[in-house]
Amino acid sequence: MSRLVNMTRMLKVAKEEGYAVAQFNINNLEWTQALLRAGEEAQSPIILGVSEGAGRYMGGATVVSAMVNALMEAMNITIPVALHLDHGSSVEVCKEYIDAGFTSVMLDLSSKPIDENIAASREVVEYAHDRGASVEAEVGIVGGEEDGVVGNVQYADLDECVRMVKEAGIDALAAALGSIHGPITGEPKLGFTEMKEISEATQAPLVLHGGSGIPEHQIKKAIERGHAKINVNTELQQQWAKGVRDTLDNDAKIYDPRKVMKSGFDKITAEALDVMEMFGSVNKA
Repeated sequence: MSRLVNMTRMLKVAKEEGYAVAQFNINNLEWTQALLRAGEEAQSPIILGVSEGAGRYMGGATVVSAMVNALMEAMNITIPVALHLDHGSSVEVCKEYIDAGFTSVMLDLSSKPIDENIAASREVVEYAHDRGASVEAEVGIVGGEEDGVVGNVQYADLDECVRMVKEAGIDALAAALGSIHGPITGEPKLGFTEMKEISEATQAPLVLHGGSGIPEHQIKKAIERGHAKINVNTELQQQWAKGVRDTLDNDAKIYDPRKVMKSGFDKITAEALDVMEMFGSVNKA
């Protein structure tokens, strides 16, 4: 029996109470353990994001779903956890992940004409809602590159956002407003005025992609303007790499992979705890 929940209620509550739930992308068993440990310690709801590339790397959607459920049982996880397909590339892929036990999916057809994006999102919503899963869709294009997803920044259009929420019935809206995937240089220029307008016009929980590296004052501002979900990936990967690199640099004789990688996963837990504190989701489980 699955212990997972979808995103709908956790994001609705977050929007109403003025905090954001973090989506942390996972890459393997230890990565998942590190994040579940952080969420349980913080008593914070969390969303575990899986890109199609990460899903293939871990053995497929069914393997990932089984792994997460098994870990939640073994670790006695009590917080709400959603398992979410990040940037699903087609209706068929979204259905595959829902059938495998994912409780939430994102269909990303943001590069397509808005009518096509809405029609496909509506199809995914109908399929997902019948099976208890939630759906996120994107309007506009988030810039940068992450796990093969590449795009140049294109701001979301207000009218298209309203149409997406109303006509497709999605549960969360990723309105691209200046954030980028991957490492950033300098301070990003986010469209805070547009955020407020879109949030008020749609009343939907907004999703901020490319949350890594955005300074805290901008994160707080984005949350105030309707963002209930913020995606974090790059900074976890950077912290993991730093921990592993330091371990190898400081001990030339170490070879046990469990010992090599543990420092990296400890850093993931620490970073995730800091992120949840910044987003205001601690003790909101």
